[in-house]
Amino acid sequence: MCVNVLTLIMAESALEVIPKELRSHPSVLSHSRRRGKPPSRLILDRSYHHAAMKRLDRGWKRGRPDIVHISLLEALGSPLNREGLLRVFVHTFDGHVITIASETRLPRNYMRFIGLMEQLFELGRVPPSGKPLLKIERKSLKMLLEDVKPSYVLALSSAGKPTTLPKAVLRLTNSERPAVLVGGFPAGDFEEETVELADEVLSIDPETLEAWTVTSRVIYEYERAIGLPERRLKRQLEEKPSKV
Repeated sequence: MCVNVLTLIMAESALEVIPKELRSHPSVLSHSRRRGKPPSRLILDRSYHHAAMKRLDRGWKRGRPDIVHISLLEALGSPLNREGLLRVFVHTFDGHVITIASETRLPRNYMRFIGLMEQLFELGRVPPSGKPLLKIERKSLKMLLEDVKPSYVLALSSAGKPTTLPKAVLRLTNSERPAVLVGGFPAGDFEEETVELADEVLSIDPETLEAWTVTSRVIYEYERAIGLPERRLKRQLEEKPSKV
């Protein structure tokens, strides 16, 4: 069976450094002193910068790096990724794209993850030398898709056409170069320019699901559709010495 690599893109993700217009706010300066870093090198986080974000454009959609953290742990730890059948990108709300090597093992601890993201935004890559596991560049979602060249792009949104998850994933497995967009933000829908880049926008549940729930369910359903659990189990049984 020929199995195609799935491209997962966390789109419009709420991961960015503190915007210039917020860097002089008292809550930001206070957090900056505690962290021992200038505001320009800190990741925007509603837990610390809620008061400052009240005046931020689309603030309700930003400042939730935990969404990216949990979703990436789900994706990178999946059997699909370990089999080399998953590519993962993070497209951020402020117009960056993070490319993530499949062998990357992110910190489980949230604060260590934040420190890693701060390093990434500052240096452009992690680690600083050698083969990068994480790389960030200024790039739009449209430019990313032009690079990836998917044959089919599925966006999952509560505002999309209702369907079951197996039917949605069938569209991916029937495509030569499938890509799926999952919103990396806490509330609301994709921007119109994102919707226009998708071949279809589908809803897989009557309720709005957390991004990490959608990520894990899509990946597992893709694994199930291509028979990956059975193939991995068969390989395990073949490699396991038989008992006499």
